[in-house]
Amino acid sequence: MRIEAELTELSPDKDMVLAIGVFDGVHLGHKYLISQLTEQARQHDMLSGVVTFRQHPREVLSHHKLVYLTDLPERIRLLKNEGVDAVIALSFNRDVAQLGARHFVELLVKHLRMRGLVIGPDFSLGRNREGNADTLRKLGQEMRFSVTVIPQITVNGQIVRSTMVRDALTKGDVKKVNEMTGRPFNLKGTVTTGAGRGSKLGFPTVNLDTQPGQSLPADGVYATWAFIDGQAYQSITNIGLRPTFDGEGRTVETYIINYKGNLYGQELKIDMVERLRGERRFDTVEELKKQIAEDVKQGVGILDSRDINKQ
Repeated sequence: MRIEAELTELSPDKDMVLAIGVFDGVHLGHKYLISQLTEQARQHDMLSGVVTFRQHPREVLSHHKLVYLTDLPERIRLLKNEGVDAVIALSFNRDVAQLGARHFVELLVKHLRMRGLVIGPDFSLGRNREGNADTLRKLGQEMRFSVTVIPQITVNGQIVRSTMVRDALTKGDVKKVNEMTGRPFNLKGTVTTGAGRGSKLGFPTVNLDTQPGQSLPADGVYATWAFIDGQAYQSITNIGLRPTFDGEGRTVETYIINYKGNLYGQELKIDMVERLRGERRFDTVEELKKQIAEDVKQGVGILDSRDINKQ
């Protein structure tokens, strides 16, 4: 079975405390749970580990393609930044979906030396979600591992969940997204050749070729930071269909303020800070140019008030 082959790749030299989940977005709720995980591991002189999945279980079970908040490499990087000793990425397929809770836990105990499991209050694992907290506690007594249930946390009165983060993103509320994740939502991609209209308007833009499965904020104009060779530049990013020019296909275009250089073919990261307005059609190019100038002025005002070192 492929899951066993993937589990044997780690071979820990100590017992482990584990957390299990997709952890898409690595939001504040995830971070709090992981902080409790790493503390428990430290207190008991164990290793801390996160078991995550290469595919979202809902995607496999429903055959419905899901967009991600953070792709697997970014998710692993963010999880390790929280101080976990190891991140184990498993392939989730139909065979894994059919594993009972007992069998899945037995694999974790056998191959990862699991002696502690840290979960949220609504966590479950195994076929038909049979492995809830009570079932896992019983299995823990039998197989000698502890189960710790960590309460969910709230931001502005709302429980922080990946679905909440995704919902805020689809509404373009990147400010709320950033509050729930504790960091700016970012887009990454390769700079590609565009139509060149930005230069003609006096605001040359770069086109960002993002991955197909990447979540995008709602169409509109955003104050952003663009990172080039490790340096942050103030920027204004437009996401949408360019209705003034009858555009087809959704694009991500960024005007990088006070930057002159050729970025074609380079990887670019854009941190989303705040939405300025929705995308709309202008009757004339002059009206569009005037609005872009206003967008830049407003965006600079927002970015000037933010400490980039805290982004």
